[in-house]
Amino acid sequence: MRRLMTGLALSGAAVLAAPMARAEIDGHGPDAWRVTGVARDDVLNMRMGPGTEYLVIDSLPPDARGLEQITCVPLLIPSIYHRLTDPQRENLPPRWCLMRSSDFSKAGWVAQRFLMEDGLEEIQPDADGAAVETGPGDAMINDAARLVGDLYAAFETQRSAEENPFGPTLAPDYFFAGMVPELAGHGADILYGAQDFQGEITRIAPDPDQPMLQGMITVNADFTNFGQPNRAIFRLRADSAQPGAPLRIFDIEINGQGLP
Repeated sequence: MRRLMTGLALSGAAVLAAPMARAEIDGHGPDAWRVTGVARDDVLNMRMGPGTEYLVIDSLPPDARGLEQITCVPLLIPSIYHRLTDPQRENLPPRWCLMRSSDFSKAGWVAQRFLMEDGLEEIQPDADGAAVETGPGDAMINDAARLVGDLYAAFETQRSAEENPFGPTLAPDYFFAGMVPELAGHGADILYGAQDFQGEITRIAPDPDQPMLQGMITVNADFTNFGQPNRAIFRLRADSAQPGAPLRIFDIEINGQGLP
């Protein structure tokens, strides 16, 4: 039986630009962060500065929670990010964040890809919905995962051609403006790699190994179709051709094949 992706909205809603800016400037924003993506028999190194060239001064266990984020570099609040050119975004270095433990006993710089907002590791909206994971701890990365989840939900719940997220009216809400003409007539073939879909979406999450690189965000959507496991890889960045340079999908790959 086909499972529809209804109820993909996340508790806590989207992180707005203003809270994101405050989180990176003065340490406010989400109340706590946790370590993610570290093996159970390993630790997350804390360094004197933002990079592997700095001395390791402490470490966090793989299940550390309740961490406070002081700031992250490079500073990527929306007002700065949207002013950058594409070459500038592509040349951005990996992000590092200054963190400290809840009891103030530990502090240091850690690689941002090993952080996620505490309490948002996995959310199951309902019995028939897919899990959308937000994290690591970056608002733009979380927004990218939500956008991909919203795309699947919009496609599954459409009731008319006007509500089709691949149509000319709604496609710019999800895709680069330059892709919109090419998307006409597409849908399931892009989301599932096939015209027919009988299965379920099992997980939508930022790529665990490299969620953001040089301004590009990668989100994975895992699903089964006719009993076979599949993965769609979505790549997103700011679309400067649209007002406000919103985050949009510019490339999709399913099982190693680029689409459309």
